[in-house]
Amino acid sequence: MTQPPQPQQPDEPPKGGFGAPQDPPPGGFGAPPPPSPGTPPPPPPQAPQPSPPHTPQQPPPPQAPQPSPPGAYGTPPAGPPPQGPAGPAYGYPQPQPGYGYPQGQPGYGYPQTPTSAQPGQPGYFGQPGPGQPGYGYPTQPQYAQPQPPQGGGRGRLSAQTKIILGAVLAVVLIVGAGIVYSASGDGGDPDVSTAGPTGGADKGGDDGRGDGGASGGTEKVPASTKSKVAFTIPKPEVSDVTSVYGSWVTDKVYVKTGVYEVAGYDLAKGTKLWSVPTAGQLCAASRHMTKDYKTAIVFEEGKPTAADKYPSCNKLGALDLNTGKMIWSKSVVAASNGDKPVRFSEVTISGTTVAAAGTEGGAAFDIATGAQLWAPKVSTDDCYDTGYAGGEALVTVRKCGSYDDPTLSIQTLDPRTGAPLSSYDMPPGIDYAGVVSTKPLVVAADVGDTAGDGSSISDYFSLDSGTGKLIVRISADAERFAGECGSTEVERCVGMAVGNNRLYVPTESHEGTAEFGDTNEVVAFDLTTGKMIGARADAGERYTMIPLRMDGGDVIAYKVPPYDKGGQVVSLDGTTLEETVLMENPSTEKTRDAETYFGYDRGEFLYEKGRLFLSPNIISESSGGAGEERLLAMAFTTG
Repeated sequence: MTQPPQPQQPDEPPKGGFGAPQDPPPGGFGAPPPPSPGTPPPPPPQAPQPSPPHTPQQPPPPQAPQPSPPGAYGTPPAGPPPQGPAGPAYGYPQPQPGYGYPQGQPGYGYPQTPTSAQPGQPGYFGQPGPGQPGYGYPTQPQYAQPQPPQGGGRGRLSAQTKIILGAVLAVVLIVGAGIVYSASGDGGDPDVSTAGPTGGADKGGDDGRGDGGASGGTEKVPASTKSKVAFTIPKPEVSDVTSVYGSWVTDKVYVKTGVYEVAGYDLAKGTKLWSVPTAGQLCAASRHMTKDYKTAIVFEEGKPTAADKYPSCNKLGALDLNTGKMIWSKSVVAASNGDKPVRFSEVTISGTTVAAAGTEGGAAFDIATGAQLWAPKVSTDDCYDTGYAGGEALVTVRKCGSYDDPTLSIQTLDPRTGAPLSSYDMPPGIDYAGVVSTKPLVVAADVGDTAGDGSSISDYFSLDSGTGKLIVRISADAERFAGECGSTEVERCVGMAVGNNRLYVPTESHEGTAEFGDTNEVVAFDLTTGKMIGARADAGERYTMIPLRMDGGDVIAYKVPPYDKGGQVVSLDGTTLEETVLMENPSTEKTRDAETYFGYDRGEFLYEKGRLFLSPNIISESSGGAGEERLLAMAFTTG
């Protein structure tokens, strides 16, 4: 068996906080090798028993079977990579494991067949078995997956063993299929708590929820879904971990932040059309644009010097992305901060309002003129706006109390005045909250630090932005569901989409039926009832699927490829989750190695009108050998 090609390893660290660089957790893939010639066939398989989650594997050269370390989520199989360069993302230092790392819990995705020793185990997606409580607080479901034969890993099996194992799998999967789709039945999902006796949405405000009906999006299936590389942008030389967060697509240009600049590139050729210099390195950028393609950024007041190695992120600017002009830039002095300019760590846009915030205060400005609209009032009870989320509405997470015992409230604000329109007090035991969507209003939080996987998500809160009341709370076990929010940021949740009054989330990767490589699904929760809808999208063998955004009533998703194929972009019907392929990337070694250099949880994936743009949000000095190509951006097209 030949050795699979070794892909490049990303040089960006996992998301963390602003401050001292931190080493990302080591990852890598491996697999027990096939048995040497002459090795006797393995004995018949045992009955399925609980086992640790399986990680993607590769076949190394024949040798004595040895277990290999787990790999990072969505990265193609490779041998244990060298330690990547250290570095933070935004916010404060928060060491976190890479997305999808196993947490020492039972394997995911296969229903337990009850035995005399294990009566009534819960099935797929945590539906309760006979005589067992439902999944959620306080119990944790246990999953089982078929075990390989004793004495080896996932090597070659004898014909007799394959027949036996296939029969066991068939029974297990048939049982599991019935349990999966029973989630939409009248019994509901035990993972939710509702506000009020009926759990329905409170009347009194248009929350953009609709009736759950999905209308088609604007992305169309091309004449050929086979893509080609449109262009690549080389990574600029840096000597330290450097933030390059921020990318946008207009009808004319692809825009990407670089080192001391924001630049626009031709959509088809990647030729640089314009560049806007910045006084210092970029610190934060809005993910939103106005209808006429204006956005906002935060950058340092100057370049590092011997006297000041870490300039303050106190400059706020507005950009016209079509013309490549800085509309205005300024600093802000807050009454609570003396005469020093306020440091900003996040910025967003809602309508024509730019809202920026940090631990020292915040402010809002008109994006066209730069005129200050409002600033949070100084509070005598240690309350402040930790950050803002924009888009169709403007929402803040307001923190009060001491560092050791904070209380959080979610407030919907009038973008032009800053006046609270509604407020919801989060439960105790929450230090930070991330806003997944502002309309409908969906907030993610790690209640009591129970997520345990670095995702910062144990629960989702569906809120009525008109009244500030809780509609439904959905418990999302981090061992079962993926998606991730920044550790301290308000608007840094990835891997999820909200539309049709539904929350679309991926499951964690788990072992499929292929010999090497994991898979997963995308499922949806109703934001009024909290129930899982009776449909799911399967990524397919050796692929894992991640929602990127809504497209009308459809979901645009990216499929992380196995080591020997290119990635895919698909459209999922918002109601049935039926998949339509929009793009299939080349599987040539050089192209797929370049594509898998970008990780969705540490980069930015934008799909617009038959074009896919990939870029990192952090770059650093390459730790690889001579000749290794590192990119600032890569674009695919089906045109």
